[in-house]
Amino acid sequence: MSLMSSTRSAVAAMSTLGLCVLGPALSPTVARAEPAAPWPAQVNAVYSISFNGFDIGTFEFNSAVSGHSYVLTGDAKLSALLGAFTWRGMTKTSGAIGRDQPRPTGYTFSFAGMGKTGSVQLGFAGENVSNVSMQPVPPPSPTPTVPLREPHLKGVLDPLSAVMALSRATATNPCDRKLAIFDGRQRFDLLLSYKRQEHVRETRPSGQPGVAFVCRVRYQPVAGHKINDETRAMAASQDIEISLRPVPSANLFVPHQIVIPTGAGTAKLTAVRIQIVTPRNEQIALGD
Repeated sequence: MSLMSSTRSAVAAMSTLGLCVLGPALSPTVARAEPAAPWPAQVNAVYSISFNGFDIGTFEFNSAVSGHSYVLTGDAKLSALLGAFTWRGMTKTSGAIGRDQPRPTGYTFSFAGMGKTGSVQLGFAGENVSNVSMQPVPPPSPTPTVPLREPHLKGVLDPLSAVMALSRATATNPCDRKLAIFDGRQRFDLLLSYKRQEHVRETRPSGQPGVAFVCRVRYQPVAGHKINDETRAMAASQDIEISLRPVPSANLFVPHQIVIPTGAGTAKLTAVRIQIVTPRNEQIALGD
């Protein structure tokens, strides 16, 4: 697998495991038996993207919660091989908060790079996908694909809203989760389990705990995926990780780092700067 194709694979993986995951995880973390705390009013975050130790781009995230409605946006920009490879992906999700859980109503993902552009739009009715629109329509693939059927679109979340649900966790183990996700092409599960804890270094003291919970992430394809070596390697991987850092002052966890191994190396997404506005208009800054 070439560096360019591996980088594209890493970007695609981050879109489902990371890039689309960052913002929604910035939500309160409370025990399910307790009354829900208010959701953060606003979150602005910047992450660096590296591949095999080389910086190749950034991801910027913004979230806004007003009453029982939420809007999440993400903007990923990549550049590698002295600008020979550029890629940009933009994501937006909107929805309502019902029973203290996200209920998406619309999801859009658009991308441009390497001479290709495209978009995916999802509509939701309750917990089910009601419509799917893809531009351009994908041509038939010579590689066998697991058929996607109507039952696969029930009881699922889009990638951003999925981790918003994940972040409603107990402080003792935020990693104990299973997420059913549909991204417009694939229906898959993410199985998270506790792996370890690690210290977080800060250039500026934030006053928040300098420790993160590292969760192992298992990718479990269900339908819509190609039956090839790349999918099998992704499903077999034991090394995909997401680090969640507790921020008690805002009653939430924030993603600190995401690690995704590929055939040509390791892609990482690392927090650079996170700014949080609480419902009481208090501001919390992490990073630079």
